[in-house]
Amino acid sequence: MYAPGGDAGRMRDRLVRPAPKKLLSFGESMSAIAANYVRYEPSVEMKQDHEEQTFAEINALIRRAQVLLNDRYRHAVRFVHSKSHGILKAELAINANLPAELRQGLFSATGKYPAIVRFSTAPGDIMADSVSTPRGMAVKVVGVQGMEMLPEHAGQTTQDFVFLNSKTFGVPDAKAFLKNLKLIELTLNEPELVKKTVSNVARGINAFLGVIGAHSGTLDQFGSPETHVLGETYASNAAIRYGDFIAKVSFAPLSENLKSLTGKHVGVNFHYSGLRDAVVDFFKTQTAVWEVGVQLCTDTAKMPVEDPSKTWPEDVSPYRAVGTLTAGPQDAYSPARRVYADEVLTFSPWHALAAHRPLGNIMRARRASYGPSAEFRQSMNGHTAAEPKDISEFPD
Repeated sequence: MYAPGGDAGRMRDRLVRPAPKKLLSFGESMSAIAANYVRYEPSVEMKQDHEEQTFAEINALIRRAQVLLNDRYRHAVRFVHSKSHGILKAELAINANLPAELRQGLFSATGKYPAIVRFSTAPGDIMADSVSTPRGMAVKVVGVQGMEMLPEHAGQTTQDFVFLNSKTFGVPDAKAFLKNLKLIELTLNEPELVKKTVSNVARGINAFLGVIGAHSGTLDQFGSPETHVLGETYASNAAIRYGDFIAKVSFAPLSENLKSLTGKHVGVNFHYSGLRDAVVDFFKTQTAVWEVGVQLCTDTAKMPVEDPSKTWPEDVSPYRAVGTLTAGPQDAYSPARRVYADEVLTFSPWHALAAHRPLGNIMRARRASYGPSAEFRQSMNGHTAAEPKDISEFPD
């Protein structure tokens, strides 16, 4: 989900600035961390009054927007993250000798899994990259066997992670998200030139605010810095169950070539798909490695489950390394890959193991909206939804 919101005065520590810190290794973690991790139990979630009504209103608005965009493009697209910039085949490797609190769910045993990675930007309407908005990274781990899936994902063998390039979500709950969606709906028919102007102005203001130490997360939603998508650190924003515990998960640049792209400007003013071209150029010859990190919840007051707009303090519980994600040289945006990832696949945090159940009001809203949105897109375009059973189904 994408929400250009939150309190305009809120200062958000974006992951792209500064360069990501090295995550703690196993040896470091045991000497550096003394924490009592919160155990998962159903009571960590607190359902809001009338939240099903809010979810229904969100779904109705999403459907109206999808109908409008389908009429404009003569093709149905995702309501959010419709424009992809890279489609990768990758491999997730689980670290050996993890301590018990990190050896949970998908990460409970050393091993390797193939994965599909999709990079995108947040809006539903497809615009030039000069209209700069937050970025997304969706990872679909393939071939997960012998573990209990969530009921709606029963019989499947995939685990999805759907991330944004920020530590927090733009709003605290679905009610606030609905208010922002109504604002987005009003702008859907605005000319792209207007959106580009707004993006440039917001980016300029935020650059100035950054100089004086008053960076605005809200303005990032309208004018995100024009940086390389591969240099960003991506995080789950909202909490998930992590086996016996509660956590947030991140993918951070690990290889030096990715770290060198952190904060690197990408010129997109005269390139409609400059971000895609940058990703494709990188993977013509290079290999990328991300570090998979887990931040365990130690205190639900300081690290709330129901409010993803609150930053979980890393001085209380830092991200700890549990694996790596590696993608070698490849054609990162072939026509067959684009069709497969953009038209056939659905990426959802609810495509998950029971051990990684999404938590909180925003995640429950995603559960209500992702399915109907995908069904509309796929039915209008004549495609049938499919979850891969084997990486061989992914086009090379």
